Amino acid sequence: MESFYVTTPIYYVNARPHLGHAYSTIVADSLVRMHKLLGKEAFFVTGSDEHGDKIVQAAEKNNLPVKDFVDGISGEFRSLWPELGIENFRFCRTTDAAHEKIVQEMLQKVYDAGDIYFGEFSGHYCYGCERFYTEKELEDGCCPQHKTKPELISEKNYFFRMSKYLPWLKEYIETHPDFIRPDRYRAEALGMLEAGALEDLCISRPKTRLTWGIDLPFDTKYVCYVWFDALLTYISGLGGPQSQDFARYWPGEHLVAKDILKPHAIFWPVMLKSLGLPLYEHLNVHGYWLSKDTKMSKSLGNIVEPRAMMQTYGQDAFRYYLLREMHFGSDANFSEETMVTRINSDLANDLGNLFSRVLSMTAKYFSSIVPKPAAKLEQDKAIVDLCVQSMQNYVQLMQVIRSAEALEALWELVRALNKYVDSEAPWALFKAKEMERLGTVMYVLLASMRKIAICLWPVMPKASTLMLGQLGQKADEHTAPVKTIMDEITCFGGLDAGTTLAEKSNIFPRIQR
Repeated sequence: MESFYVTTPIYYVNARPHLGHAYSTIVADSLVRMHKLLGKEAFFVTGSDEHGDKIVQAAEKNNLPVKDFVDGISGEFRSLWPELGIENFRFCRTTDAAHEKIVQEMLQKVYDAGDIYFGEFSGHYCYGCERFYTEKELEDGCCPQHKTKPELISEKNYFFRMSKYLPWLKEYIETHPDFIRPDRYRAEALGMLEAGALEDLCISRPKTRLTWGIDLPFDTKYVCYVWFDALLTYISGLGGPQSQDFARYWPGEHLVAKDILKPHAIFWPVMLKSLGLPLYEHLNVHGYWLSKDTKMSKSLGNIVEPRAMMQTYGQDAFRYYLLREMHFGSDANFSEETMVTRINSDLANDLGNLFSRVLSMTAKYFSSIVPKPAAKLEQDKAIVDLCVQSMQNYVQLMQVIRSAEALEALWELVRALNKYVDSEAPWALFKAKEMERLGTVMYVLLASMRKIAICLWPVMPKASTLMLGQLGQKADEHTAPVKTIMDEITCFGGLDAGTTLAEKSNIFPRIQR
């Protein structure tokens, strides 16, 4: 069986989960579900990054021991995901003993290869980024990410010979155009490499300054730099390079937000090269969720709590909105007003109305039994053709994380079915006693609705299961509803005449505000 593996960022637990964390993880879940629909064995790794200066500072601010603090925040991340319908994941913590062991093994391997050396260094250290910056990397003397002036620190540390591999990495990115996507982030990564500002990477912190971290195996007076530690979670989550899961699933794909492009596009590939391991297949980079075109932050009071949104609007509607509203790679504005508009327009008016009216008419005209279709007319064949085209586009776009366009492709079919109801007027056919023609129209509608429900399992697993249940299909939100969706695309059938249906549907009621 083919396999598929994807990772989210390993979330830094200096604060509680927010909308950006929820989005990344929902995207990962939808990808895994999409590949399960394609008949693959799939799962993803997520987790919590728990070492470093900022963690210690956050714990002190909350008057908690560091271990108690990270246990609490990590627990919030882990418990939130199932509430959002996210499953098929392994949750890894960088404080897990198994992870620490693999990090030390990898560090020792890089050290033994001669790619780690000891040296004295004076540099501009940003506590927000937990890394040193060169003069060339600063913008007006400030950290380009946090816009604050770094502290000048001079100390002895261990360094990874990153510069040794940068020419190779530049050539690799240039010759593998889909390695980093969308393309704007590939261009940004190449810009970093061409600027000449990147040097060897400091990969340690002296215990005189920081003790909360993984000891270097070759010098216990130092702890590992948080990024060198966290990136290796993508491998430790599989059990390490010698594990069966690593052999089965690696290389996989990564999902990250654009603020951590550099560690994933530059640090991580050269680490893998030094370790002699295959590179990941794709780095998929998304934008920020904004509030009125402003990045969300606690100081501005515009942080969105994902659990609160889910509890107010429902798991499926919240997932749908995030995957439909953000065009992957670009920033997107979040507001409850646009979410309510999207839910009422797409889910209540389009999809919900389709299920409600078709199931009600089938109850009235055929006692909630799927009728046997007769020969199809041209307008029926047009719907069948559109069904095939929409599903093909949907599946193709979902695999490359273009969920907004994928859902729009599927909604072309949803809207066409509502128009088909209006144009074919089942009520008029019933009144005219044209039952054979009526049976064909209702079958085309019902069979198409089943296809839509199957397609939506990666996006809205609960709603998909409910819709399939109303169409007389056995389904549950945890298991792919069909063996492979490709069979569904090539064959319009799948809904047997004589199947008993629900008498009505009200899955997506309108939200009144």
